[in-house]
Amino acid sequence: MWQIEVRHTGLNKYRLIRGNDQYVVEQKAEAQRAMWNEMWRKKVGREQRILNKQSKLEKAQEQTKEAVESIEELENILSNALKSDPTVKWDSLKDNSTVSQLIPFLPQSENIPDPPKETFVQYQPDIGFFDKLFPSRKEKKIIASKELFKKDYQQWEQKREEILKKNAEAEKEYQHQSELWQIANQKFINEQKKKNESVESEKERYFKKDLKAIISYCESVLSNSIYPNFFPQKYYLNYNPETKILIVEYSLPSIDEMPKVKEVKYIQVREELVPTYLPESTINKLYDSLIYQTSLRTIHELYTADVINVLESIVFNGWVESIDKATGKKINPCILSVHANRAEFLAINLTSVDPKLCFKKLKGIGSATLHSLTSIAPVLTISREDKRFISSYEVAEELDESYNLAAMDWEDFEQLIRELFEEIFAQYGGEVKITQASRDGGVDAVAFDPDPIRGGKIVIQAKRYTNTVGVSAVRDLYGTLINEGATKGILVTTADFGPDAYEFAKDKPLSLLNGGNLLNLLEKHGHKANIDLIAAKKLLAEKEKNI
Repeated sequence: MWQIEVRHTGLNKYRLIRGNDQYVVEQKAEAQRAMWNEMWRKKVGREQRILNKQSKLEKAQEQTKEAVESIEELENILSNALKSDPTVKWDSLKDNSTVSQLIPFLPQSENIPDPPKETFVQYQPDIGFFDKLFPSRKEKKIIASKELFKKDYQQWEQKREEILKKNAEAEKEYQHQSELWQIANQKFINEQKKKNESVESEKERYFKKDLKAIISYCESVLSNSIYPNFFPQKYYLNYNPETKILIVEYSLPSIDEMPKVKEVKYIQVREELVPTYLPESTINKLYDSLIYQTSLRTIHELYTADVINVLESIVFNGWVESIDKATGKKINPCILSVHANRAEFLAINLTSVDPKLCFKKLKGIGSATLHSLTSIAPVLTISREDKRFISSYEVAEELDESYNLAAMDWEDFEQLIRELFEEIFAQYGGEVKITQASRDGGVDAVAFDPDPIRGGKIVIQAKRYTNTVGVSAVRDLYGTLINEGATKGILVTTADFGPDAYEFAKDKPLSLLNGGNLLNLLEKHGHKANIDLIAAKKLLAEKEKNI
């Protein structure tokens, strides 16, 4: 009689198969295993499908919840902002952290064991009866005891030296780590103090109504404002201290980046997650409302945060970077603009307004359908008109490798710098204008960069020098930058700058371009020349003699 036990732990089944023929018993056992395995496969499959179904149902519900929350967030962009205080918290900008490195500690010194002594029992010879009878035996035991003591004492001395060395090394490493910690801690304290003093200095300048500090403060207010991720969060600010008007050039999101999913459903038959989209009309309406809300919210945050009352009027110009569906080219139209007076705006109860009607009440301008991205003329923009601007002429084409820029006519040099930066800014849609020749250290050229973050008004000074440019020229440039209300200053020379000039320019919106930088820029834009200061000095000296 043959028998085989067949088990399946998953199904919790057991069967004993018996028979007279071994082959038949084995075949029956194999068939039973196959049947149970198939049953198990189907059972696992059913359970997996149930789990998958449940998982996908939950995923669909989660994605639907996210879609609803995204839409609700856009619908409440303005009202959510009214619940928070946009005022810059100066103390929160300070670094109040402690040094992250742990203070090193001196490890416990290892104690030196007591030395062995000859009086210890183990070093006393065991003198017996026969040892007394035979002095030689006694002497051997005495010598052996002394040798044992000597050996143990030498081992103790060696152990003591090892412990002393180990303790000394630990002490030395502790001193080294302590010195490193002191250096790191002092560096941290110094940097922290510098940062916090910078915050205090910026705060002091703001309360003294410094122009740059006011703009920086307003930028901080806008940067602290939390929007959905698809918002560009790019803006350019310009403030006129005489009129107390703040102009906000604000980059708005494109309608193409708007969330469009309304709901996500799980289709069991196809085992798919299928999104349901908002109708185009709903998206357009939601987008228009979002843009109106954003303009009101921006103005609200700036006025609310203005604790020194320097903002009498705010002009909000909303720009949208997008793709023209007709041409496939990038466009950046201004789609709405509003000029809001402080008293009038703060009298509005924003918690209960219709954003579009409120915008129209403020005499804001924009097309009837903002989502159409119809370009409008802003109420007020940063003025680029300047009576000092004069006509320009080309110089760069006359250059070659033999042309010494350091000996160039100073008016031609200014024109060359204007031409060079015109090529640089042209790729960003900017422009460069040269001012009347004055040789008085004023503005030689003005660049206008339209980028709402990087750009703005940039003053450029050209110094065709043969001697090192000192700090006074850089100070003059910085003063010009402040007076012009510019965002950046660039000083270009054929010579080089002294260390004091570089030190002064550090941490300021100033760029110093020496002769080497100038040659590299020219070469990058296809123009070659050289700078030989020694030859230029001789040539210019000869010209002075002949005058």
